Formats: sequence, C-alpha cells, structure tokens
Amino acid sequence: MKILAIIPARAGSKRLPNKNKLLLGGKPLIVWSIDSAKNIDCICGILVSTDDPEIAEISKNHGALVPWLRPSEFATDESHVVDTLIHAVDWYEKNKFKIDGVLLLQPTSPFRRKETIKAALQSFREGGYSGSVVSLSKVKTHPDWCFQFEKEGKLKPFSKNDGFTKRAQDLETIYGLNGLIYVINPQELRVTKKVIGENTKGIVVQGFIEALDIDTQDDFDLAKYYLETNNLQ
Repeated sequence: MKILAIIPARAGSKRLPNKNKLLLGGKPLIVWSIDSAKNIDCICGILVSTDDPEIAEISKNHGALVPWLRPSEFATDESHVVDTLIHAVDWYEKNKFKIDGVLLLQPTSPFRRKETIKAALQSFREGGYSGSVVSLSKVKTHPDWCFQFEKEGKLKPFSKNDGFTKRAQDLETIYGLNGLIYVINPQELRVTKKVIGENTKGIVVQGFIEALDIDTQDDFDLAKYYLETNNLQ
C-alpha cells in the first residue's frame, strides 16, 4: 500500500495569525503533523502544500516534500481543500508514481498519534483501498439539545426528536468529525470531489487532547498548557 500524506498549510489565518508557524513545545505547529507521519511504512511521501515561502522552508528542513508554492487560486479563503488535494496528487502521480490513497493531515492537530494514523490506514486497507476513512469524536453537546435562533431571540430546537424530555444517558451516541485524519482513494477524490461519501468508514478518537484542533488563541493556549503540565516541553 502506497499512501501519500498531504498537509495543506496556507499563509493566511484570520482568527490566529501565522498559526502554522507558531512555536508549540519548541517547534513550529506544522512540524507536529510532519513528524506524526514519519516512520509509518506505507506512507511513501509527506507533501506540504503551502503558499508561504517560510512554511515551505520549515517543512523542507523537517523532511517534508515541498515541490512548489501553491498556486494562488488554491490559496484563498474560498478555496476548497479538495482542490488542493487533487492538485497535489496530480503532481505527485505525474512526477513520482501512482498511489493507493491520500492521507489528509491538517496542521492544526498537533497531538495526532501514530497509532491513530495506522488504525485509519488499516481500515482503508481492509476496505480494499476504496471509499474513505475519517476520524470522529463523540460530540459534547447532543444535537437533540441544540437550538437555533429565530426572530427576537426566540429559540427553535435544532432537532425534531423531542430530546429535551430525555436524560443524557438515554440519548443515542452521536459522533462528529474532528478533522484529525482523512484517508481517501485518489481516483474517487478526482471523480466525486468529496472526502466523505456513501462508502465512508470512521474510526473513533477517545481522547479530547488528541482531537484538539487549534483555530483560536484559546486553543493554542490550551495546547501549551497541556504540554507544560505534562512536562512534555
């Protein structure tokens, strides 16, 4: 099995400027994801797609492949990650060799475990390299206990299941995407332009910290606090 790991890392970030270059535990945030993909036998390459020369240099220095700076049409706020993946896969298969799967690793998940990556890849292998595999976490707030706002601040239940009459332990377990790992067949990616479809399987991530997605300053502070309190930096 030949799996290409792709880490998309744009320069722009409105809520947490330059987040992919921020130092966490003594190394830039993006390096955590690069390191998580190293020394996994079936991963044939770790490719960073970025429009930022500094991120490119950091990534190269830590063993990632950065063959170009991402074209501007794939580096806007409106750009879809699928287009970025297809652009990277097309280049890799043209200039290297055909691959069996694409492993999307978002650089904002620094505590991703190698064991979790291996579990996702094993699930993909067992599925005959077709469809996709995504990582999930149990949702903290059940959809049956969620609301939408209507006019004048009036609340409208998000769900029609009348979940407010149930105890928490009686609600059906629901899982949500945590953005930690996506694996997909490259040809299906090109055809459907989706990473989730009818033939998608999931693996469950149990720990809150492993699934932490750094999007704001609070998220970043929490990550630093975790490292400090566990003597990991």
